[in-house]
Amino acid sequence: MNWLNTIIKHRLWIGVVLLALAIFMNIELGFWPSFIPYLVALILMVGHFLFGPMRLIQTAMEQGDMEEAKKIVEGIKFPGLLIKPIRSVYYTIKGNLAMVDQDYDSAEKLMKKSLSLGGGSLTQQAEGPNKLQLGMLSMQKGDMKQAEAYIRQAIRAGLPDNENNAAAYLQLCSIMMNKREYRAAKEYFRKAKGFKPTTPQIVDQIKQIEKYITRMPG
Repeated sequence: MNWLNTIIKHRLWIGVVLLALAIFMNIELGFWPSFIPYLVALILMVGHFLFGPMRLIQTAMEQGDMEEAKKIVEGIKFPGLLIKPIRSVYYTIKGNLAMVDQDYDSAEKLMKKSLSLGGGSLTQQAEGPNKLQLGMLSMQKGDMKQAEAYIRQAIRAGLPDNENNAAAYLQLCSIMMNKREYRAAKEYFRKAKGFKPTTPQIVDQIKQIEKYITRMPG
């Protein structure tokens, strides 16, 4: 809904204009005629600081416009005012954007900050993806033991879609191959394929592993 995105994008300034209008009406006509503009201004301005522009960020990321998403995220000047579940999502998104920039140290700190907030349904929904990202970051650093722990925690916490689940089991498959636990590697590979992912990167990874996994013992 473009009209809703427009309101979210400009709601602080719309709220300021309505507040000025309400003050003028209050002076000229009294409090009750100005009550509605006061109320709408309050809702818009409080919403700007407590909920932030998360819908705009989500829309930008779904469209693959990471530069726009980063611009909107950087426009949040007071993240400490966001309510806790929204703040957790904010740090998750910042972590994801840091990963896109290959700034893995910052990404790890932001993901851990998101997880540390805890509580709330939105935060719980982000727990699985966050831990999966932390697992992948640990793999980037060569810490396979920590990577395995995070990825198993991610699966237990729950992942939102087939793509994330397939990615998690593929990472476990790679870890088991590295540990020469070939039977487990084959089982995790089978589970990854069972989710029928469509993301080109994951599909390509499956094709690469499939070339030699059948020749493994076990």
